[in-house]
Amino acid sequence: MAAPKTADILEPKHVCGTPMRVLVVEDNQDLNRHLTQGLREQGFAVDSVTDGLAGRQHAACDVYDVLIVDRMLPGLDGLEIVRELRACGVATPAIFLTALSAVRDRIEGLDAGGDDYLVKPFAFAELLARIRVLMRRRSNDPTSNVVQVADLKLDPVNRTVERRGRPIELSAKQFSLLHYLMRHAGHVVSRTMILERVWNFQFEGLTNVVDVHINRLRNKIDRPFDIPLIHTLRGVGYVLREP
Repeated sequence: MAAPKTADILEPKHVCGTPMRVLVVEDNQDLNRHLTQGLREQGFAVDSVTDGLAGRQHAACDVYDVLIVDRMLPGLDGLEIVRELRACGVATPAIFLTALSAVRDRIEGLDAGGDDYLVKPFAFAELLARIRVLMRRRSNDPTSNVVQVADLKLDPVNRTVERRGRPIELSAKQFSLLHYLMRHAGHVVSRTMILERVWNFQFEGLTNVVDVHINRLRNKIDRPFDIPLIHTLRGVGYVLREP
């Protein structure tokens, strides 16, 4: 497999409805690929780089919700990246990954401005749990991010969806797609907009991937109920709206 490529920064800061954006700064290419793939499968929009200088450049743009930073990096180590970001006023939560497990190393990472510290080797599920904790901490009211349209409710922190109180199980991509539609409720979004925001530019050419996922989403969100919320405007796009 080829090494992960540095992705261009193309989105403005914290666009409503987009997947949570994560930057992975890890020079071990196997681990970098594993983290990037795993996070994307969970519905995150991920950029990845393999050296400290590129990591600082990306992170300084302040478009990310979480930074995952290895401590020992070529070009610029992880501690310096986070120290410089904090000095510039960038407060994006940062999780350090490192093989350095001594108490003094953890203290040094936290004092540098890190928000969490994960010692290698670690379980991917634990990393996901720590990301969720950081996201909950960022909000004084954990329920303030809940989105509701009519009788459909989505909780982006706990990643739950329900309609009329009935829980609905969605895949990671279906969840991201629904979140995007709900945050733009009442507004028509085109297939291109959906591909750019929900698939994070990870698509090739003109495909029917959006139509397929919309249909699957309707099977779970609309068809079991008497009032549809997702509507198609032929030749234009889709809109989620109250009846």
